[in-house]
Amino acid sequence: MTPEIDLTDFKVLTDPFTAYDQAREVSAVAKLVIPGFGPFWALTRYAEARAMLADPRFEVRAGSFMRPPGIPEHCLEYMRTMAEQDGPEHLRLRRLVAPAFTPKRAAQLRPRLAAITERLLDELPAHAEDGVVDLVPHFARPLPMDVICELVGIPDADRPRWREYGAAVAGGAGPDFAAAIPEIIAGAKDAVTRSRAEPGDDLIGDLVHAQDDDRLTDTELVTLVWHLVLAGQTPVNLIANAVEALLRHPDQLAALRADPGLWPGAVEELMRFCSPQLLTTPRFAREDVEIDGSVIREGERVTAAMVAADRDPRVFADADRLDVTRSGPSQLGFSHGPHFCLGASIARVETEVALSGLFARFPDLALAAEDVPRAPDGGTWRPAELRLRL
Repeated sequence: MTPEIDLTDFKVLTDPFTAYDQAREVSAVAKLVIPGFGPFWALTRYAEARAMLADPRFEVRAGSFMRPPGIPEHCLEYMRTMAEQDGPEHLRLRRLVAPAFTPKRAAQLRPRLAAITERLLDELPAHAEDGVVDLVPHFARPLPMDVICELVGIPDADRPRWREYGAAVAGGAGPDFAAAIPEIIAGAKDAVTRSRAEPGDDLIGDLVHAQDDDRLTDTELVTLVWHLVLAGQTPVNLIANAVEALLRHPDQLAALRADPGLWPGAVEELMRFCSPQLLTTPRFAREDVEIDGSVIREGERVTAAMVAADRDPRVFADADRLDVTRSGPSQLGFSHGPHFCLGASIARVETEVALSGLFARFPDLALAAEDVPRAPDGGTWRPAELRLRL
C-alpha cells in the first residue's frame, strides 16, 4: 500500500521528519495530498530519489512554479529561471553561467563574504533586548541578501532596500512579495546596464566579460539575478536551522570549536540533517515509470523528498544523529543531476563563514527558549524566529 502524506496536516507541518520517516519504511514512493493538485508523488528513499533526479524520463516544466497573484505582467518574463527549464535551453544557460559559480570562484569570494559577516556580527548586539536577539531578521536573513548584492554589484546605498526585498520574498506570497518583484527587476536591469558600460569585479561583470560567441542576453542576466534572490532563501534558512541544531547538540559544537578544520564537512552534514528544502522542484514523468511497485503515470508530478532520503538508514549509519565528522554519500540538499544547485559552492562557503564567525564571536550563545516556532510550510523547514541569548 502506498503511504499518503497530507501537506495540510498540522502534524506534518510541525514534524515532517516523523511523517516522511514512517512513509519511507513502508515504500520508496509516497503520495502527497495537496489541495488543488492531482496525483503528486514523493520518493522517500535515497537510491530512488537520487536516480530520479538524473533520469531523463522525468523533466522539469515551465510553469511548474505557481506565481503568487499581483505580480505585474512585465515582470513575468524575468521569473522563468533555469529551475523551470530543461533540455538544450537549460544546458546552454548553465554552460554560460557555470564559470561564475565554480568552487574556485567561491573560494576567491571568501574574504568578501567574511567582511559582510563580520559587519553583521558587529551590529548584532545593538538589536538585542536584555541580551536576547532574534537571529533570523538580524543575521540569517540579511546575510545572503548582502552577499547577493555583492555578487551582482548593487550599490551600497541601495542595499538596505534589497534587504527589505529579501524579507518580502521570504514570505513567498502577499502584497509585499508582489511589490518587491518589480523593484528587484528594476535594480537588476540597472546592474546589468552598469556592467555593460563598465564591468566590475562581480558576477554580472564576469558574465559580461566572458569571451564566447554565445552571450547571455540582458533578459537572461536579469533573470539570473532574480534566480539568485530566490535561491538565496536556502542559506537564510540553513543558517538558522544549523544554529539551532548545533546549540541542541553541544558535543558537536564543541568538536567544531576544538577543530575548526571540521567546518566544511559540518556544513555538508548540517545540510543533510536539517536542510530547509524538504522537497525538490517537481519533475513530470515523460512516460509511465514503475518505482518500487508504484506506477507514476505519464504527465504526473514527482519530487524527491530530501527530508526522508537524506535520513535513509539504508545509506547513512545512525541517520537521525548529527555527526559533524560524518563522511560517505553526498546529501541531496542541493539536488542532483542536471539541476544540481548552481550556487552550491557559494552557499557552502557562505554558510561556513557565517556559522564559524557567529560561534567564534559569541562563545556563550544559547537558545533563549526551548521551543523554536516554525513557519507552517509544507515545502520548507524554517524557523519563524530564532531567539538567542548572546
